[in-house]
Amino acid sequence: MDVIWVNLPFLLKGAYYTLLITIISMFFGSIIAVIVAVARLKGNKFIRWIARAYVSIIRGTPTLVQIIIVYYGLADYGLNLQPLTAAYIALSISIGAYLSETLRGAIQSIPKGQYEAAYASGMSPYQTMRRIIFPQAIRVAIPPAGNTFIGMLKETSLVSVITVTELLRSAQLLIAQYYVYMPFYLAIALMYWIMSTGFSFVLERIEKRLSIYD
Repeated sequence: MDVIWVNLPFLLKGAYYTLLITIISMFFGSIIAVIVAVARLKGNKFIRWIARAYVSIIRGTPTLVQIIIVYYGLADYGLNLQPLTAAYIALSISIGAYLSETLRGAIQSIPKGQYEAAYASGMSPYQTMRRIIFPQAIRVAIPPAGNTFIGMLKETSLVSVITVTELLRSAQLLIAQYYVYMPFYLAIALMYWIMSTGFSFVLERIEKRLSIYD
């Protein structure tokens, strides 16, 4: 295990990039999810069709293929992205599709009477969504969204194919140097488990604070 301790800083750096990619992708993916969910519920026929097509395509294709298309495919058209930038874009687009369905379902679960009461009090549709519907929908969406976030943490390992030195890529580089597999794979498995457990703890605390039953 000495080889692990010697190279622990390098693995921790990879874990840092894993967390960075996860958090940034979650942030922008959440913005995409809100836009797409509202588009599917409130947009005109054409807007709804575009939003539905986006969700269908992203959910119906592997995330790995999406990463490769963003990094290698766009380069064919002169758009050469840095590996880390490509990772942010691809994973944000991916998580946005899944979160949009979660949020859409949460919005649809809010009773129609909430809308009617808000309109009766003089609120506009925008004010109704922002002040009444979204706060309640977010509470409903947090548990399934948490599972999506944890899944995204593990899916960051896919960006190793475009040479982003996240946790898995770090282990692969060390394996190529030392020609041993098990210690490094066990080490990164432990790191993924610790990060997933930490995310779960934070999300559980948020869920309790925002629980619809409080």
